[in-house]
Amino acid sequence: MSGTIYFIVPYPFGEAPSQRFRFEQYIPDLEAQGYRVEVHPFYDYKTWRTLYTQGNSAKKAWGIVRSFGKRLVLLFKLRKADHLFIHREMAHVGPPILEWLVAKVFRRKYIFDFDDAIWLPNYSETNARFHRLKAYWKVKYCIKWAAKVTAGNEYLASYARQFNPNVQIIPTTIDTENHHNVRTDHQREKPIIGWTGTHTTSQYLEDIIPVLKKLEEKYDFIFRVISNEDPKFDLKSFDFVKWTKETEIFDLQQFTIGIMPLRHDIWSEGKCGFKGLQYMSLGIVAVMSPVGVNTSIVHDGINGYLAETPKEWEERLAHLLTDSSKRAEIGEAGRITIEDQYSVNAHRKQYLTLFQ
Repeated sequence: MSGTIYFIVPYPFGEAPSQRFRFEQYIPDLEAQGYRVEVHPFYDYKTWRTLYTQGNSAKKAWGIVRSFGKRLVLLFKLRKADHLFIHREMAHVGPPILEWLVAKVFRRKYIFDFDDAIWLPNYSETNARFHRLKAYWKVKYCIKWAAKVTAGNEYLASYARQFNPNVQIIPTTIDTENHHNVRTDHQREKPIIGWTGTHTTSQYLEDIIPVLKKLEEKYDFIFRVISNEDPKFDLKSFDFVKWTKETEIFDLQQFTIGIMPLRHDIWSEGKCGFKGLQYMSLGIVAVMSPVGVNTSIVHDGINGYLAETPKEWEERLAHLLTDSSKRAEIGEAGRITIEDQYSVNAHRKQYLTLFQ
C-alpha cells in the first residue's frame, strides 16, 4: 500500500480525545504500510487555546477567519492526496460549503468520521456567543456526500444510514500496548473514586454529588476529578487534578473506581463510552449509567457495573469501597474486554482497510 492521506480535522494534533483515540493512534500503522500522512486541523494551537477562555472575542473571531483562509488554500492542494478523511467537519462553524466544494466541485471522494451526536446543539457557556455560528444541520450533508462513513457506535450509525448506505462502525479504541498499558493498584490504603472529562461534561456529576455525600458519612475515600477546570464540589472527599497529556495515564492509574454518570437524553445516546473504556483499560472498575453504548460495553457485575437510580449508585459504590478483591476481579475482566473488543489491536485491520 502507498499514497498520501489527508486527515482534515477540527483540532490541532494531539489535543482532542476524539482525534487521539479515533485516528491519531493509527497513524504509525498507516505509515508502516507505506502511506504518507498529513494532518490538517481547522484551528492552530494558538486559536485552540484561546477558544475555551472567557472573553477574547476579537482573538477568537480573527482565529476563525485565519482558519478559513487555511482551508481555502488546502482545497487547491487536494489533488496531492490519494485519500481524504474528514473527522466531524472541515470547518468548526458555518454551513458545509467546504465539504460541498470537495465533493461536487473538486469531485473528490472522502471518508467521513464522527463519534458524537454532532447534529444536535451542544456548546460550552464560554462560547455561547459563537454557538449561533454553528450549523448543526450540515452533518447530514457531510454524511450524504461521503464515499464512506465511520461511526463510533450503532446509534450514530443508524443516523448516518438515513443518508448514506456505506456506513461502518469503528468504536473509539484504546492503545493497550503503548499508552494505556499499566494497571491500577486495588490494594491501596484509601480507595479513589474518580472521574475524568472536560468542564463541559462535568454537569453529569451533579446528580452523583448527593450520593457521594451519603457515602462520606460511612466510608473513607477520595473523590478525584481530572479535568481542565476545577468544578469546586462541596465534598470533604473532593480532590482536583489538572489534566495534562503528559501525566494523563499516571493520574488515571490512581483511580480504583471510575464513574461515568449520564442522563437519558439524545446527546448521551450518541456517546461512545470513552471514559469507561479508559477506566477499564487500566483495570479500574467502571460504574456507568445504562445509557446508549454503555450497555453494550458493560455486562453488569461481570466486567463493570451499571447504575441508574441514586440507590443503585450508592449500593454499587459502597460494595466496591469495601471489597478490594471484587474490585480487582471486575477490573481485570474489564481490561480483557478492552483488549478483545475496544483496543487498537482488535480494530487495526478494519481501520487499515478503509484506505484500500
